[in-house]
Amino acid sequence: MTEDRQDFTFETVTVNERGEVVQTQSHHAQRWIEPLPGGAQLPMVAIPAGRFLMGSRHNEGYDDEHPQHSVSVPAFWMSQYPVTQAQWAAIMKWTPPYRCKGPQRPVDRVNWRDALAFCKRLSETTGRAYRLPGEAEWEYACRAGTNTPFYVGPTITTDLANYVGLHTYLAEPEGVYRHVTTDVGSFPPNPFGLYEMAGNVWEWCADAWHANYDGAPTDGSVWAGDDAARVMRGGCWHDPPGLCRSAARLKYAPNEAEDYLGFRVALTSLERTVPPPTRRSYIGEMLRRIRAVVKHQN
Repeated sequence: MTEDRQDFTFETVTVNERGEVVQTQSHHAQRWIEPLPGGAQLPMVAIPAGRFLMGSRHNEGYDDEHPQHSVSVPAFWMSQYPVTQAQWAAIMKWTPPYRCKGPQRPVDRVNWRDALAFCKRLSETTGRAYRLPGEAEWEYACRAGTNTPFYVGPTITTDLANYVGLHTYLAEPEGVYRHVTTDVGSFPPNPFGLYEMAGNVWEWCADAWHANYDGAPTDGSVWAGDDAARVMRGGCWHDPPGLCRSAARLKYAPNEAEDYLGFRVALTSLERTVPPPTRRSYIGEMLRRIRAVVKHQN
């Protein structure tokens, strides 16, 4: 697979407390593109192994973002953008009732089980074991080596992310409130080359919800638990900037599909290990599709 990997260069920005750009920096990363049916593509970015402090410092954030703790994350791959409606259409046999429509808009009104179904179908189509990222993987990939509240610095502006700009976080000026999602790739990436890790849509993670990080894994693995709710990360177009911080968390029931809920996918390895779907799994998918259509119509 190494001959299919591409090195790419991109620029990031850093802002001060007033939201003024004080630095632009050039970065390099490695990308691999998964071809999808119908000519669609799924760019995946290599996330290097590393250690980081997960959560917020004692004087920042909310109670569920504490205690801040050190986590080691193995190398993995993450989709460069939230899953788009074009990518969904290439893989799935049904269409969610999107609030914001457009082939390069992120999927919305997608619940956790829908996201898992996409990962399963994508895995069967490509032979690679696609999955939802773990919460520790997600925050590590979002921070990308930064330790400020946002990967762009101590605050953020609506030139750099899609959120409710009528609210401010520090001393930055008020921005715009777009009321909709934007096409993926509309704002500068973070230092790992990932786009829209802040704002646009909340993104499902694999983990069960926990009210804080007491007893959280320190090896980057998915945290199981008794709570049926699942973790979401990243903030969205309908939130103030504080909910778009790298450490901000949200809980949602796995069957909830709101106007601002989307996801991105991850891979541990590019190896092909997933067999093609059987007739039984195909029938199961059709039954799931029928139930989903009936649910959305009601």
